[in-house]
Amino acid sequence: MEEKKVTARSKGKDIGKLVLFAAIVLSLIVLARLFGLGEKLQELRDWIAGMGNLGMVVYVALYIVAVAAAVPGLPISIAGAAIFGAPKGVVLVSIGSTLGASSAFLISRYLARDAISHWLSGNEKFQRLDRLTEQHGAIIVAITRLVPLFPFNLLNYGYGLTRVPFWTFAFWSWLCMLPGTIVYLVGTDALITAVTTGEVPWLIVGVFVAALAFVILAVRIAGGKLKEKEKPQAQK
Repeated sequence: MEEKKVTARSKGKDIGKLVLFAAIVLSLIVLARLFGLGEKLQELRDWIAGMGNLGMVVYVALYIVAVAAAVPGLPISIAGAAIFGAPKGVVLVSIGSTLGASSAFLISRYLARDAISHWLSGNEKFQRLDRLTEQHGAIIVAITRLVPLFPFNLLNYGYGLTRVPFWTFAFWSWLCMLPGTIVYLVGTDALITAVTTGEVPWLIVGVFVAALAFVILAVRIAGGKLKEKEKPQAQK
């Protein structure tokens, strides 16, 4: 019964993220139609391009600060796709989200350990995370980045209190956040391209569908692995 509840919550969070993603992108489309944002978006892109590498550096820096401050990253990711396009946006968001998560990890482990430990001490989700990482190590970092059983910000700060090595956390966080990043940015880029050009970018749509199918499969596999890891503990 408990496993069914966990699975239902996980699916609910997945659906909630997709709904939020769709709502934000659809809002951009409506605004584009009403206020001619297609032309303004192109002007913004040209302005950012005129800044050269500085524009990308500023965007990544803002993303790092937002993640460390526990600000939801989805709107910022969508903005990255709108400004830079999918290929460059995926790279920048991947860098920003990984460095932001790593910053939160280091803050938790070395700068504010006592305060964060007190904050999470009574959190049942953190206790579960702590138990799983102590028993199974790096694979739990990978699984929890794919299965949204734990809030993103809780993971970043929570892992700093566990025994997981920093580079293990950073590598698996980057790798397992990447598929979701591709889905959101490629999907956004496809919709924005359709709005600004009036044509459906079938190649981008194909990449989006393939990435989404991969993420769904990876989440299901990770969810099954997580259940396997928790079964021995539940039987004790």
